[in-house]
Amino acid sequence: MKPVYPLYLNNEAQQPNADLEVTDKFSGEVAFRCAQADAKTIEMGIQGAVEAAEPMARMPAYERQAVLQHCVDRFGERFDELAYALCVEAGKPIKDSEGEVGRLIDTFRIAAEESVRMTGEVQPLDISPRAKGYQGIWKRVPIGPCSFISPFNFPLNLAAHKIAPAIAVGCPFVMKPASRTPLGALIMGEVLAETGLPKGAFSILPAHREGADLFTTDDRLKLLSFTGSPDVGWDLKARSGKKKVVLELGGNAAVIIDKDADLDDALDRVIFGAFYQSGQSCIGVQRILVHAQVYDRFRDMLVARTKTLVAGNPHDRNVFIGPMISEGEAQRLDGWIQEAVAQGAKLLCGGRREGAMLEATLLENVDPCSKINIEEAFGPVAFLMMFSDFNDALAMVNDSKYGLQAGIFTRDLFQMFDAWDRLDVGGVVINDVPSYRVDNMPYGGVKDSGLGREGVRFAMEDMTEIRNLVIRRN
Repeated sequence: MKPVYPLYLNNEAQQPNADLEVTDKFSGEVAFRCAQADAKTIEMGIQGAVEAAEPMARMPAYERQAVLQHCVDRFGERFDELAYALCVEAGKPIKDSEGEVGRLIDTFRIAAEESVRMTGEVQPLDISPRAKGYQGIWKRVPIGPCSFISPFNFPLNLAAHKIAPAIAVGCPFVMKPASRTPLGALIMGEVLAETGLPKGAFSILPAHREGADLFTTDDRLKLLSFTGSPDVGWDLKARSGKKKVVLELGGNAAVIIDKDADLDDALDRVIFGAFYQSGQSCIGVQRILVHAQVYDRFRDMLVARTKTLVAGNPHDRNVFIGPMISEGEAQRLDGWIQEAVAQGAKLLCGGRREGAMLEATLLENVDPCSKINIEEAFGPVAFLMMFSDFNDALAMVNDSKYGLQAGIFTRDLFQMFDAWDRLDVGGVVINDVPSYRVDNMPYGGVKDSGLGREGVRFAMEDMTEIRNLVIRRN
Protein backbone atom coordinates (compact mmCIF):
# COMPACT_ATOMS: atom_id res chain seq x y z
CA MET A 1 0.00 0.00 0.00
CA LYS A 2 1.49 3.31 -1.09
CA PRO A 3 1.53 6.15 1.46
CA VAL A 4 -1.32 8.61 0.98
CA TYR A 5 -1.10 12.33 1.77
CA PRO A 6 -4.01 14.74 2.33
CA LEU A 7 -4.40 18.25 1.01
CA TYR A 8 -4.79 21.16 3.44
CA LEU A 9 -7.95 23.25 3.18
CA ASN A 10 -8.37 26.20 5.55
CA ASN A 11 -5.70 24.82 7.93
CA GLU A 12 -7.16 21.31 8.06
CA ALA A 13 -6.13 18.02 6.47
CA GLN A 14 -8.71 16.74 3.99
CA GLN A 15 -8.66 13.44 2.11
CA PRO A 16 -11.39 13.72 -0.56
CA ASN A 17 -9.47 11.35 -2.85
CA ALA A 18 -6.04 9.94 -3.60
CA ASP A 19 -6.05 10.83 -7.28
CA LEU A 20 -2.60 12.37 -7.68
CA GLU A 21 0.15 9.82 -8.26
CA VAL A 22 3.67 10.91 -7.30
CA THR A 23 6.38 8.83 -8.90
CA ASP A 24 9.89 7.95 -7.80
CA LYS A 25 11.74 9.89 -10.47
CA PHE A 26 14.55 7.32 -10.69
CA SER A 27 12.50 4.14 -10.89
CA GLY A 28 9.43 5.67 -12.52
CA GLU A 29 7.18 3.73 -10.14
CA VAL A 30 4.37 5.30 -8.10
CA ALA A 31 5.79 6.07 -4.66
CA PHE A 32 3.01 8.11 -3.01
CA ARG A 33 -0.50 9.27 -3.62
CA CYS A 34 -1.94 12.67 -2.72
CA ALA A 35 -5.35 14.22 -2.57
CA GLN A 36 -6.11 16.49 -5.51
CA ALA A 37 -8.22 19.63 -5.24
CA ASP A 38 -11.15 20.28 -7.55
CA ALA A 39 -12.59 23.69 -8.45
CA LYS A 40 -14.98 23.66 -5.48
CA THR A 41 -12.15 22.96 -3.04
CA ILE A 42 -10.01 25.75 -4.50
CA GLU A 43 -12.95 28.15 -4.22
CA MET A 44 -13.37 27.20 -0.56
CA GLY A 45 -9.67 27.85 0.03
CA ILE A 46 -9.84 31.29 -1.56
CA GLN A 47 -12.93 32.21 0.45
CA GLY A 48 -11.25 30.97 3.60
CA ALA A 49 -8.25 33.20 2.89
CA VAL A 50 -10.55 36.18 2.37
CA GLU A 51 -12.21 35.56 5.74
CA ALA A 52 -8.82 35.11 7.42
CA ALA A 53 -7.40 38.39 6.12
CA GLU A 54 -8.53 40.52 9.07
CA PRO A 55 -7.56 38.12 11.89
CA MET A 56 -4.18 37.51 10.20
CA ALA A 57 -3.57 41.26 9.92
CA ARG A 58 -4.41 41.71 13.63
CA MET A 59 -2.12 38.87 14.72
CA PRO A 60 0.70 40.32 16.88
CA ALA A 61 4.21 40.06 15.49
CA TYR A 62 5.40 37.85 18.34
CA GLU A 63 2.66 35.32 17.56
CA ARG A 64 3.62 35.21 13.89
CA GLN A 65 7.21 34.77 14.96
CA ALA A 66 6.23 31.87 17.23
CA VAL A 67 4.50 30.12 14.31
CA LEU A 68 7.60 30.46 12.17
CA GLN A 69 9.88 29.28 14.98
CA HIS A 70 7.63 26.24 15.48
CA CYS A 71 8.20 25.41 11.82
CA VAL A 72 11.97 25.79 12.23
CA ASP A 73 11.93 23.37 15.15
CA ARG A 74 9.65 20.80 13.54
CA PHE A 75 11.47 20.83 10.20
CA GLY A 76 14.65 20.11 12.12
CA GLU A 77 12.97 17.17 13.86
CA ARG A 78 11.66 15.85 10.52
CA PHE A 79 14.87 16.55 8.61
CA ASP A 80 15.46 12.99 7.39
CA GLU A 81 11.81 12.51 6.38
CA LEU A 82 11.83 15.73 4.34
CA ALA A 83 15.11 14.83 2.64
CA TYR A 84 13.91 11.33 1.77
CA ALA A 85 10.62 12.62 0.32
CA LEU A 86 12.51 15.17 -1.77
CA CYS A 87 14.97 12.56 -3.05
CA VAL A 88 12.07 10.35 -4.14
CA GLU A 89 9.65 12.89 -5.62
CA ALA A 90 12.25 15.11 -7.34
CA GLY A 91 15.00 12.58 -8.06
CA LYS A 92 17.41 14.94 -6.31
CA PRO A 93 20.61 13.27 -5.00
CA ILE A 94 20.30 12.69 -1.27
CA LYS A 95 23.14 15.05 -0.33
CA ASP A 96 21.49 17.83 -2.34
CA SER A 97 18.12 16.95 -0.80
CA GLU A 98 19.60 17.36 2.66
CA GLY A 99 21.06 20.69 1.57
CA GLU A 100 17.63 21.89 0.48
CA VAL A 101 16.08 20.91 3.82
CA GLY A 102 18.79 23.01 5.45
CA ARG A 103 17.81 25.95 3.25
CA LEU A 104 14.13 25.41 4.09
CA ILE A 105 15.01 25.77 7.76
CA ASP A 106 17.16 28.84 7.05
CA THR A 107 14.32 30.51 5.16
CA PHE A 108 11.82 30.05 7.97
CA ARG A 109 14.41 31.15 10.53
CA ILE A 110 15.11 34.34 8.58
CA ALA A 111 11.36 34.99 8.31
CA ALA A 112 10.97 34.51 12.08
CA GLU A 113 13.65 37.13 12.64
CA GLU A 114 12.20 39.55 10.08
CA SER A 115 8.62 39.20 11.32
CA VAL A 116 9.31 41.58 14.22
CA ARG A 117 11.30 44.07 12.11
CA MET A 118 8.62 45.33 9.75
CA THR A 119 9.09 49.03 10.42
CA GLY A 120 7.85 52.30 8.94
CA GLU A 121 9.12 55.85 9.00
CA VAL A 122 8.41 59.28 10.38
CA GLN A 123 8.63 61.70 7.46
CA PRO A 124 8.87 65.50 7.67
CA LEU A 125 6.45 67.14 5.23
CA ASP A 126 7.35 70.81 5.77
CA ILE A 127 9.25 71.08 2.49
CA SER A 128 7.51 74.35 1.59
CA PRO A 129 5.48 77.06 3.40
CA ARG A 130 2.15 75.41 2.52
CA ALA A 131 3.15 72.27 4.49
CA LYS A 132 4.24 74.06 7.65
CA GLY A 133 2.94 72.21 10.68
CA TYR A 134 2.28 68.94 8.83
CA GLN A 135 3.92 65.63 9.68
CA GLY A 136 3.79 62.27 7.97
CA ILE A 137 4.11 58.72 9.26
CA TRP A 138 3.92 55.56 7.14
CA LYS A 139 3.77 51.89 7.94
CA ARG A 140 3.46 48.63 6.04
CA VAL A 141 0.24 46.61 6.19
CA PRO A 142 -0.51 43.14 4.75
CA ILE A 143 -1.68 43.21 1.15
CA GLY A 144 -4.34 40.58 1.85
CA PRO A 145 -5.03 37.07 0.50
CA CYS A 146 -2.18 35.77 -1.66
CA SER A 147 -1.93 33.08 -4.31
CA PHE A 148 1.24 31.01 -4.68
CA ILE A 149 2.26 28.62 -7.45
CA SER A 150 5.57 26.80 -6.84
CA PRO A 151 7.78 24.71 -9.16
CA PHE A 152 9.14 21.16 -9.12
CA ASN A 153 12.88 21.79 -8.95
CA PHE A 154 13.15 23.19 -5.39
CA PRO A 155 9.79 22.04 -3.99
CA LEU A 156 10.76 22.76 -0.39
CA ASN A 157 12.72 25.98 -0.49
CA LEU A 158 10.90 27.79 -3.28
CA ALA A 159 7.59 27.06 -1.57
CA ALA A 160 9.16 28.30 1.67
CA HIS A 161 10.13 31.58 -0.03
CA LYS A 162 6.44 32.25 -0.50
CA ILE A 163 4.92 30.73 2.65
CA ALA A 164 7.35 32.07 5.26
CA PRO A 165 7.19 35.76 4.22
CA ALA A 166 3.39 35.58 4.02
CA ILE A 167 3.18 34.38 7.62
CA ALA A 168 5.79 36.95 8.68
CA VAL A 169 3.65 39.86 7.43
CA GLY A 170 0.22 38.38 8.18
CA CYS A 171 -1.11 37.41 4.74
CA PRO A 172 -3.38 34.36 4.34
CA PHE A 173 -2.63 32.30 1.24
CA VAL A 174 -3.62 29.49 -1.06
CA MET A 175 -0.78 27.48 -2.64
CA LYS A 176 -0.66 25.20 -5.64
CA PRO A 177 2.50 23.07 -5.38
CA ALA A 178 3.92 21.44 -8.49
CA SER A 179 1.94 18.28 -9.27
CA ARG A 180 5.16 16.31 -9.82
CA THR A 181 6.58 17.26 -6.40
CA PRO A 182 3.80 18.16 -3.93
CA LEU A 183 5.02 16.30 -0.84
CA GLY A 184 7.32 18.94 0.60
CA ALA A 185 4.59 21.59 0.61
CA LEU A 186 2.09 19.12 2.11
CA ILE A 187 4.49 18.29 4.94
CA MET A 188 4.82 22.05 5.54
CA GLY A 189 1.03 22.16 5.69
CA GLU A 190 1.03 19.40 8.29
CA VAL A 191 3.44 21.40 10.44
CA LEU A 192 1.49 24.65 10.00
CA ALA A 193 -1.69 22.81 11.04
CA GLU A 194 -0.06 22.25 14.44
CA THR A 195 -0.01 26.00 15.09
CA GLY A 196 -2.67 28.48 16.17
CA LEU A 197 -2.99 30.34 12.87
CA PRO A 198 -6.51 31.71 12.26
CA LYS A 199 -8.79 29.42 10.27
CA GLY A 200 -8.29 30.02 6.55
CA ALA A 201 -4.75 31.32 7.01
CA PHE A 202 -3.44 28.67 4.61
CA SER A 203 -4.57 26.11 2.09
CA ILE A 204 -2.15 23.86 0.21
CA LEU A 205 -3.99 22.39 -2.74
CA PRO A 206 -2.38 20.13 -5.36
CA ALA A 207 -4.29 20.53 -8.61
CA HIS A 208 -3.99 20.03 -12.34
CA ARG A 209 -2.26 22.80 -14.30
CA GLU A 210 -5.61 24.10 -15.45
CA GLY A 211 -6.38 24.64 -11.77
CA ALA A 212 -3.87 27.48 -11.93
CA ASP A 213 -6.60 29.55 -13.57
CA LEU A 214 -8.47 29.72 -10.28
CA PHE A 215 -5.30 30.75 -8.46
CA THR A 216 -4.73 33.47 -11.07
CA THR A 217 -7.94 35.18 -12.13
CA ASP A 218 -9.88 35.63 -8.88
CA ASP A 219 -9.88 39.32 -7.89
CA ARG A 220 -10.28 38.46 -4.21
CA LEU A 221 -6.62 37.45 -4.32
CA LYS A 222 -4.41 40.53 -4.02
CA LEU A 223 -1.05 39.06 -5.03
CA LEU A 224 0.08 36.21 -7.28
CA SER A 225 3.59 34.85 -6.79
CA PHE A 226 4.61 32.35 -9.46
CA THR A 227 7.88 30.50 -9.97
CA GLY A 228 8.19 28.43 -13.12
CA SER A 229 8.56 28.61 -16.89
CA PRO A 230 8.49 31.97 -18.73
CA ASP A 231 5.70 30.97 -21.11
CA VAL A 232 3.39 30.01 -18.25
CA GLY A 233 4.39 32.92 -16.04
CA TRP A 234 3.78 35.68 -18.56
CA ASP A 235 0.49 34.08 -19.56
CA LEU A 236 -0.64 34.04 -15.93
CA LYS A 237 0.33 37.70 -15.56
CA ALA A 238 -1.74 38.60 -18.62
CA ARG A 239 -4.78 36.99 -17.03
CA SER A 240 -4.22 38.06 -13.44
CA GLY A 241 -6.40 41.16 -13.49
CA LYS A 242 -5.76 43.89 -10.92
CA LYS A 243 -3.61 41.93 -8.49
CA LYS A 244 0.09 42.49 -7.93
CA VAL A 245 2.22 39.84 -9.68
CA VAL A 246 5.69 38.55 -8.76
CA LEU A 247 7.36 36.25 -11.30
CA GLU A 248 10.59 34.24 -11.05
CA LEU A 249 10.98 32.63 -14.44
CA GLY A 250 14.49 31.37 -14.95
CA GLY A 251 17.15 31.98 -17.57
CA ASN A 252 20.22 30.68 -19.40
CA ALA A 253 22.83 31.97 -16.98
CA ALA A 254 26.37 32.82 -18.05
CA VAL A 255 29.68 32.72 -16.19
CA ILE A 256 32.82 34.59 -17.27
CA ILE A 257 36.25 33.06 -16.60
CA ASP A 258 38.74 35.89 -17.06
CA LYS A 259 42.44 35.40 -17.78
CA ASP A 260 43.45 36.18 -14.18
CA ALA A 261 40.99 33.71 -12.59
CA ASP A 262 42.03 30.90 -10.26
CA LEU A 263 41.18 28.11 -12.69
CA ASP A 264 41.15 25.31 -10.13
CA ASP A 265 38.68 27.22 -7.98
CA ALA A 266 36.59 28.20 -11.01
CA LEU A 267 36.54 24.56 -12.14
CA ASP A 268 35.02 23.35 -8.87
CA ARG A 269 32.35 26.02 -8.92
CA VAL A 270 31.45 25.65 -12.62
CA ILE A 271 31.02 21.89 -12.17
CA PHE A 272 28.62 22.62 -9.33
CA GLY A 273 26.81 25.38 -11.18
CA ALA A 274 26.31 23.45 -14.40
CA PHE A 275 25.45 20.00 -13.08
CA TYR A 276 24.08 20.39 -9.54
CA GLN A 277 20.75 18.54 -9.36
CA SER A 278 21.10 17.59 -13.02
CA GLY A 279 21.16 21.23 -14.09
CA GLN A 280 17.52 21.74 -13.14
CA SER A 281 18.03 25.17 -11.64
CA CYS A 282 16.96 28.48 -13.10
CA ILE A 283 20.41 29.90 -12.27
CA GLY A 284 22.28 26.81 -13.46
CA VAL A 285 25.39 27.57 -15.53
CA GLN A 286 24.50 27.18 -19.20
CA ARG A 287 26.93 29.52 -20.99
CA ILE A 288 30.65 29.41 -20.04
CA LEU A 289 32.66 32.35 -21.41
CA VAL A 290 36.43 31.77 -21.14
CA HIS A 291 39.25 34.18 -21.99
CA ALA A 292 41.28 33.10 -25.02
CA GLN A 293 44.53 32.97 -23.01
CA VAL A 294 43.18 30.23 -20.72
CA TYR A 295 40.45 28.72 -22.92
CA ASP A 296 42.16 25.49 -23.98
CA ARG A 297 43.48 24.77 -20.50
CA PHE A 298 40.16 25.40 -18.77
CA ARG A 299 38.18 23.48 -21.40
CA ASP A 300 40.40 20.41 -20.96
CA MET A 301 40.16 20.64 -17.16
CA LEU A 302 36.37 20.98 -17.32
CA VAL A 303 35.89 18.06 -19.70
CA ALA A 304 38.11 15.79 -17.63
CA ARG A 305 36.25 16.62 -14.40
CA THR A 306 32.82 16.30 -16.01
CA LYS A 307 33.65 12.78 -17.17
CA THR A 308 34.24 11.74 -13.54
CA LEU A 309 30.78 12.73 -12.28
CA VAL A 310 28.84 9.75 -10.93
CA ALA A 311 25.32 9.30 -12.27
CA GLY A 312 22.65 6.93 -11.00
CA ASN A 313 20.25 6.30 -8.13
CA PRO A 314 19.85 9.55 -6.16
CA HIS A 315 19.66 7.60 -2.89
CA ASP A 316 23.33 6.66 -3.34
CA ARG A 317 25.52 9.20 -1.54
CA ASN A 318 28.19 8.93 -4.22
CA VAL A 319 25.80 10.04 -6.97
CA PHE A 320 26.07 13.60 -8.28
CA ILE A 321 23.82 13.33 -11.37
CA GLY A 322 20.33 11.97 -10.82
CA PRO A 323 17.40 11.72 -13.22
CA MET A 324 15.70 14.69 -14.81
CA ILE A 325 12.16 15.29 -13.61
CA SER A 326 10.68 13.16 -16.41
CA GLU A 327 11.68 11.17 -19.44
CA GLY A 328 9.89 13.72 -21.61
CA GLU A 329 12.11 16.52 -20.33
CA ALA A 330 15.21 14.41 -20.93
CA GLN A 331 14.03 13.69 -24.48
CA ARG A 332 13.47 17.41 -25.09
CA LEU A 333 16.97 18.38 -24.00
CA ASP A 334 18.55 15.43 -25.80
CA GLY A 335 16.88 16.75 -28.95
CA TRP A 336 18.39 20.21 -28.37
CA ILE A 337 21.86 18.66 -28.03
CA GLN A 338 21.45 16.72 -31.27
CA GLU A 339 20.18 19.87 -32.99
CA ALA A 340 23.22 21.85 -31.84
CA VAL A 341 25.61 19.13 -33.08
CA ALA A 342 23.82 19.00 -36.44
CA GLN A 343 24.29 22.79 -36.68
CA GLY A 344 28.04 22.46 -36.18
CA ALA A 345 28.62 22.30 -32.42
CA LYS A 346 31.34 20.00 -31.12
CA LEU A 347 30.31 17.47 -28.46
CA LEU A 348 33.09 17.51 -25.87
CA CYS A 349 31.60 14.88 -23.54
CA GLY A 350 28.29 13.30 -22.56
CA GLY A 351 25.36 13.43 -24.92
CA ARG A 352 23.84 10.03 -24.15
CA ARG A 353 20.39 9.45 -22.65
CA GLU A 354 18.69 6.47 -21.05
CA GLY A 355 15.12 7.14 -19.95
CA ALA A 356 15.10 10.19 -17.68
CA MET A 357 18.88 9.96 -17.17
CA LEU A 358 20.90 12.35 -19.34
CA GLU A 359 24.68 12.42 -19.12
CA ALA A 360 26.48 15.57 -18.03
CA THR A 361 27.15 17.18 -21.41
CA LEU A 362 29.54 19.87 -22.64
CA LEU A 363 29.58 21.51 -26.07
CA GLU A 364 31.59 24.17 -27.89
CA ASN A 365 31.20 26.09 -31.16
CA VAL A 366 27.44 26.31 -30.61
CA ASP A 367 25.49 28.17 -33.29
CA PRO A 368 24.01 31.36 -31.78
CA CYS A 369 20.65 30.47 -33.35
CA SER A 370 20.39 27.04 -31.71
CA LYS A 371 17.88 26.41 -28.91
CA ILE A 372 20.66 25.48 -26.50
CA ASN A 373 21.93 29.08 -26.75
CA ILE A 374 18.65 30.95 -26.93
CA GLU A 375 16.41 29.04 -24.52
CA GLU A 376 16.68 27.73 -20.96
CA ALA A 377 18.13 24.19 -21.09
CA PHE A 378 17.09 23.27 -17.53
CA GLY A 379 19.19 20.14 -17.53
CA PRO A 380 22.79 18.87 -17.33
CA VAL A 381 24.10 20.68 -20.42
CA ALA A 382 26.49 23.64 -20.79
CA PHE A 383 28.63 25.02 -23.58
CA LEU A 384 31.85 27.02 -23.83
CA MET A 385 32.57 30.23 -25.74
CA MET A 386 35.84 32.14 -26.15
CA PHE A 387 36.40 35.88 -25.71
CA SER A 388 39.46 38.13 -25.90
CA ASP A 389 38.10 41.43 -24.58
CA PHE A 390 36.19 41.82 -21.32
CA ASN A 391 33.78 44.31 -22.90
CA ASP A 392 32.91 41.72 -25.51
CA ALA A 393 32.25 39.17 -22.76
CA LEU A 394 29.80 41.52 -21.07
CA ALA A 395 28.01 42.03 -24.38
CA MET A 396 27.83 38.25 -24.87
CA VAL A 397 26.23 37.82 -21.44
CA ASN A 398 23.67 40.53 -22.24
CA ASP A 399 22.88 38.96 -25.62
CA SER A 400 20.00 36.97 -24.15
CA LYS A 401 16.31 37.46 -23.60
CA TYR A 402 16.92 36.38 -20.00
CA GLY A 403 18.56 38.28 -17.16
CA LEU A 404 18.52 36.45 -13.83
CA GLN A 405 22.09 36.23 -12.51
CA ALA A 406 25.61 36.17 -13.90
CA GLY A 407 28.91 35.00 -12.43
CA ILE A 408 32.39 36.43 -13.05
CA PHE A 409 35.75 35.03 -12.01
CA THR A 410 38.09 38.03 -11.97
CA ARG A 411 40.59 39.71 -9.65
CA ASP A 412 40.17 43.10 -11.31
CA LEU A 413 38.22 45.45 -9.05
CA PHE A 414 37.41 47.84 -11.91
CA GLN A 415 36.03 45.03 -14.07
CA MET A 416 33.89 43.87 -11.16
CA PHE A 417 32.21 47.26 -10.80
CA ASP A 418 31.97 47.67 -14.58
CA ALA A 419 30.12 44.35 -14.81
CA TRP A 420 27.82 45.31 -11.95
CA ASP A 421 26.95 48.53 -13.80
CA ARG A 422 26.54 47.08 -17.27
CA LEU A 423 25.14 43.57 -17.00
CA ASP A 424 21.37 43.54 -17.49
CA VAL A 425 20.65 40.97 -14.81
CA GLY A 426 19.13 40.84 -11.34
CA GLY A 427 22.36 39.83 -9.64
CA VAL A 428 26.10 39.66 -10.33
CA VAL A 429 28.20 37.13 -8.39
CA ILE A 430 31.95 37.70 -8.28
CA ASN A 431 34.39 34.77 -8.08
CA ASP A 432 31.54 32.30 -8.06
CA VAL A 433 28.89 30.96 -10.40
CA PRO A 434 25.49 32.58 -11.01
CA SER A 435 24.00 29.52 -9.30
CA TYR A 436 24.96 30.87 -5.87
CA ARG A 437 22.11 32.07 -3.69
CA VAL A 438 21.70 32.88 -0.01
CA ASP A 439 18.11 32.97 1.19
CA ASN A 440 18.14 36.46 2.70
CA MET A 441 19.49 38.24 -0.39
CA PRO A 442 17.32 39.93 -3.03
CA TYR A 443 16.78 37.40 -5.79
CA GLY A 444 15.03 37.82 -9.13
CA GLY A 445 15.56 38.88 -12.69
CA VAL A 446 14.85 41.29 -15.52
CA LYS A 447 13.71 40.87 -19.12
CA ASP A 448 12.07 37.45 -19.58
CA SER A 449 13.43 36.27 -16.22
CA GLY A 450 10.62 37.88 -14.29
CA LEU A 451 9.31 40.69 -12.10
CA GLY A 452 9.95 41.55 -8.47
CA ARG A 453 12.33 40.00 -5.98
CA GLU A 454 12.33 37.06 -3.62
CA GLY A 455 14.51 36.75 -0.55
CA VAL A 456 12.55 36.94 2.68
CA ARG A 457 12.64 40.66 3.44
CA PHE A 458 12.07 41.60 -0.19
CA ALA A 459 9.14 39.20 -0.56
CA MET A 460 7.69 40.70 2.62
CA GLU A 461 7.80 44.13 0.96
CA ASP A 462 5.88 42.77 -2.04
CA MET A 463 3.29 41.25 0.31
CA THR A 464 2.61 44.58 2.03
CA GLU A 465 1.26 47.98 1.08
CA ILE A 466 2.44 51.33 2.44
CA ARG A 467 -0.25 53.12 4.42
CA ASN A 468 0.40 56.80 5.06
CA LEU A 469 -0.76 58.99 7.95
CA VAL A 470 -0.69 62.80 7.63
CA ILE A 471 -1.07 64.95 10.77
CA ARG A 472 -1.82 68.67 10.81
CA ARG A 473 -0.35 70.02 14.01
CA ASN A 474 -1.36 73.71 13.87
